[in-house]
Amino acid sequence: MTETFKDGARDTDDTRHELVRLRAQVRHLRAQARNRPLIAEAQGILRERYLLADAEAAFALMQDTSQRFNVRLRTLAEAVVRLARPDDRTDQWFPGRVRHPAPTLDSLAIDDASHAHRSAVLREVLSQTLAITATHMGNVQIGDHATGGLWLEKHAGLSEDFVDFFDFVGEEGTACSQAAKDLAQVTVRDVATAPVFAEDARRAVLEAGSRSVHSVPLISGGRCVGMVSAHFERPIRDLHAAQLKALEHTSRQVGRWLAWYDRTVVLDALEHLHATALDPGTRRARRR
Repeated sequence: MTETFKDGARDTDDTRHELVRLRAQVRHLRAQARNRPLIAEAQGILRERYLLADAEAAFALMQDTSQRFNVRLRTLAEAVVRLARPDDRTDQWFPGRVRHPAPTLDSLAIDDASHAHRSAVLREVLSQTLAITATHMGNVQIGDHATGGLWLEKHAGLSEDFVDFFDFVGEEGTACSQAAKDLAQVTVRDVATAPVFAEDARRAVLEAGSRSVHSVPLISGGRCVGMVSAHFERPIRDLHAAQLKALEHTSRQVGRWLAWYDRTVVLDALEHLHATALDPGTRRARRR
């Protein structure tokens, strides 16, 4: 009896672990499919610009730069596509660029804002938001320059189905999209009845065990660069003034830091990519 129970338990655990693994694999494949068109476009631009032998050489150039500067490949590719073409006669993509010091992040457990990784900053702003709002569920999103939507980057206490559904959020149908549009904090006291939610989004939030949500835009220069949201298991009233003030302070700091990251770390990475591609000593195949 005991041995049979143990075998069954082991089978159940193995099945659960396999399901988790497969879902992670599916999510990874979806991310690849989502990023592939943008990365392919950047590869084509780099191949033409620097006379590279093939798309693989362009990808290797981006991959090396991504790893060297710890900048996500999608972020780098998006910048290559979005920003103006550099002057091929100089090894500087942004000549005369002034580098500013990193904004302070004293509201987070970050020792050195100038050398902090973006992933660490996003993880800390989520942790701080959950602490301020006294909940264990939440997520952080990053704004998309091209579409104006939001990509899910970090999450805690939320279901796999929630993560899958809200991988990308457009400009309508959720609390976070409303907060991004208004550039202001949004409290949804009860998801079940709130008109801000589209029905499929409402269902996904409720099925994840969230009955209320508070979304805080990460703002810089009058633009939403990201979003952090806290979810609650029960309907809530408005947050206290002290909570709102603390969230505002943290979100402003992180918003300014994210904007600094885009115009400093990401541009540093592009400068390196440009100089590397132009260096005649670089071991890189080119068209003849």
